[in-house]
Amino acid sequence: MTATEKRPIIIKKVKKHGSHHGGAWKIAYADFVTAMMAFFLLMWLLGSASEEQLQGLSEYFQTPVKTPLDKARGTGDRASVIQGGGRDITMNVGQARKVSGERSKPRNLKAAQAELERLDRIKLEDLKSRLERLIASNETMRDFKNQLLLDITSEGLRIQIVDDKNRPMFALAKADLQPYTRDILQKLGGVLNEMPNRISLAGHTDATPYASGEKNYSNWELSADRANASRRQLVMGGMNEQKIMRVVGLSSAVLFDKANPVNPVNRRISIVVMSHKAAEAVTQEGGTTMDIKSDAATINAKTLEPSEAG
Repeated sequence: MTATEKRPIIIKKVKKHGSHHGGAWKIAYADFVTAMMAFFLLMWLLGSASEEQLQGLSEYFQTPVKTPLDKARGTGDRASVIQGGGRDITMNVGQARKVSGERSKPRNLKAAQAELERLDRIKLEDLKSRLERLIASNETMRDFKNQLLLDITSEGLRIQIVDDKNRPMFALAKADLQPYTRDILQKLGGVLNEMPNRISLAGHTDATPYASGEKNYSNWELSADRANASRRQLVMGGMNEQKIMRVVGLSSAVLFDKANPVNPVNRRISIVVMSHKAAEAVTQEGGTTMDIKSDAATINAKTLEPSEAG
């Protein structure tokens, strides 16, 4: 008997349970697709939310008890038909425009206002420097440089033309301008017209009363007439009359020299190149330009008793 015959060949069949192509990978793939869809949905929600809403969500998750849920509205708000962002279709056109306008406002209104005021002040300081150079270069204005006072106040650039005992700006107790005062005002009118700012004028007198008292023509009328006469000379010098926002007569209510109410320096004209903030404040007083218009021709000057008033 051969070796082959002694060792018979045995074939074993192994039954395999399961298959290489089972369904476990499908579960993993489904989880991956779900996660990706959730990720893109999250990105879409974050992209459609405003910065204010995102800040509200951030504050809510940091301190969920203290932060009101109103700040996080818009991203999943059930009051909206379209959840998670977009304009609420239940709003009417007016409400939608209001919401759109609120979102377009500057994030920090105070900072924007401060920046506007800073730029406005820079322009006013530049105008002050130009006027100082004009006074130094012009012969007529140079002779009166001690009577031309420039300073920047809360209302804007103030130009004061003060009176002098030996060189008054107006005729005694009248609103008639001296020739050199006309020249000064006309020179100022051309320069002030180059600025977009509005102009305010105020007339002042000293505390010396008229001999006839306050019942007839008084320092109140005189200061208003002098302010209006100055306005006309500014316009004649080239300033647009639409720039005038206010013309007032203050009599001796605001003295330059409070220690000496009858000092000639109290007789003056104040021209203010108004800042944008001051101009808005005047506009809100009544919505109209306040212009005290008085015509000296309607007053019978012959009935006035001459005095050292104003």
